[in-house]
Amino acid sequence: MQISASLVKELRDRTGAGMMECKKALTETDGDLDVAVEHMRKAGLAKAGRKAGRVAAEGVIVLSVAEDARRAAMVEVNCETDFVAKGEDFHAFCETVARRVLDSEVEDLDALLEGPIGPQGGVSVDTARRELIAKLGENIAVRRFERYAPAAGARLGAYLHGTRIGVLIEMRGGDDVLARDVAMHIAASRPACVDEAGVSPALIEQERGILRAQAEQSGKPPEIIEKMVEGRLRKFFSEVTLLGQPFVKDLDQSVGKLLKGKGVSVTRFCRFEVGEGIEKKTENFAEEVMSQVRGS
Repeated sequence: MQISASLVKELRDRTGAGMMECKKALTETDGDLDVAVEHMRKAGLAKAGRKAGRVAAEGVIVLSVAEDARRAAMVEVNCETDFVAKGEDFHAFCETVARRVLDSEVEDLDALLEGPIGPQGGVSVDTARRELIAKLGENIAVRRFERYAPAAGARLGAYLHGTRIGVLIEMRGGDDVLARDVAMHIAASRPACVDEAGVSPALIEQERGILRAQAEQSGKPPEIIEKMVEGRLRKFFSEVTLLGQPFVKDLDQSVGKLLKGKGVSVTRFCRFEVGEGIEKKTENFAEEVMSQVRGS
């Protein structure tokens, strides 16, 4: 049968697919629009499955904060290229996922992916993700999320640096300006934990062993070596803990000293950076061209 341009356009509007794909789907379904939509969804989800193994290390960090500023959610969603990460469709999906985290009680990633997306429910987050993969042609992964809802008396702070670094912080005392300043410091300085109590004993012992081996090369007496180790360990704590780090807006004082002077304590914080910890594939284009030449 003859497929009209208006029918192709309507299918494009409903699926976001290319013109030729829409025309092909309508031809295969004898112009039945609803069947064509279902046909394209199934084909798209199959394509998404084939892209699942591809590395997705680009993407965005999204923050969603409740109107009363008493709840906030932070989500990392990954894709394969910076080009897709800047697209409107990708951002719309990420914003919707972040809002879903904010408004739900999901505790883990599986529960988030299985749950409905959008205010009206409908498809699951994972189905929407796979449909977006089919539309954009890249692997997309909802990697992780965090949700803070401080108890009475605690303050919530949030900071987003572009779309690549996000921070949530919960503290007692202070004001919104200080909360944002400390969150900004965390974004810039990457502390591992609030204070020394948050550093794992295994990591401390590992660091102590490294420092002792270094100090022993000096040939100094054992008692001097122990003092050297403890001194260097204190420096290590000042580098990895929030309270020990020099405050980015005033390097002459530590974050701990700043907060103590204002009667403020930090309960917890969370910092996300796009792609951190994901092993990226290194492309060697010269080698790729040569392999193609040899194979031709």
